Amino acid sequence: MKVFLTGATGYIGSAVLDALVRGGHQVIALVRDPEKAERVSRLGVQAVLGDLRTPASFAAHVETCDGTIHAAFDYAKGGAAIDRQALDGLLPALRRRTIGAAGRASRPAPFFIYTSGAWVLGSTSEPAAESAVVAPPPFVAWRPSHEQAVLDAGADGTIRTIVVRPGIVYGRARGIIADLLKEAGNGLVRVIGDGTQHWPCVYDRDLADLYVRLVTSAGASGVYHANDEADERVEDIVAAIAEHARMRPDVRHVPIDEARAKLGDYADALAMDQRLRSARARALGWAPTLHSVAGNVARLLEEFRTSREAA
Repeated sequence: MKVFLTGATGYIGSAVLDALVRGGHQVIALVRDPEKAERVSRLGVQAVLGDLRTPASFAAHVETCDGTIHAAFDYAKGGAAIDRQALDGLLPALRRRTIGAAGRASRPAPFFIYTSGAWVLGSTSEPAAESAVVAPPPFVAWRPSHEQAVLDAGADGTIRTIVVRPGIVYGRARGIIADLLKEAGNGLVRVIGDGTQHWPCVYDRDLADLYVRLVTSAGASGVYHANDEADERVEDIVAAIAEHARMRPDVRHVPIDEARAKLGDYADALAMDQRLRSARARALGWAPTLHSVAGNVARLLEEFRTSREAA
């Protein structure tokens, strides 16, 4: 497959890029500067300099591909608006790719995979499947409309559209779990709330494997959850990390009001109690290789240290 990828140097996107390359797929990666272009080019990937807010910088490349994976997100102010601009550029370009000179579909419908997140569901009193009603906290209140725009774009069959909702991603030296590993190494781990909330987690390489399966599964469309279904409590993850630290760190529970004062709406997202199920992903044959953060801390610490040294 020939795949157009955004976010190729980001946390999720870089894992997806590695998995696509290992799978023998041809990748065109959208990057914003020459340094990132050089980084992905070393993997045998074609780098395109451009910006998600400027469709003219990438549309022609999208039209040459079998599909697009949108894994980029700009965490600077205005990230939600930029994400919508990206959809407004990427989806029409894919639609143009499907129409031949005679005005009829000339090739199989291309795929479009949108990276959302588990937080869009809000707190879940019971394990939530892909059909669960979304109830996002303010931090990701904009996401449901973006998900729906993607799904609506595939309603006529012109594009095979997919929404992936990863849980909290772990592995290497990025992400929320990596932040906990770093804090433990510095001697103080901060936990938002009492730590009894469950976090749905997924190993970065397992998540990337799901993306590749979705690329190659011609019938795949709709919403897919991606988590290891371990239903781990934050306090258990932190306890396991503390056990493996060189010096046992202090653990401080931060009251939610104090956390909001420092982190804003992000604090409420971290405090959510969530349990997810990934039945649709498993039906594709997807099976996570890691089933627990707490049970793999030693491995994750080694990855964390190795990744930091390589950076």
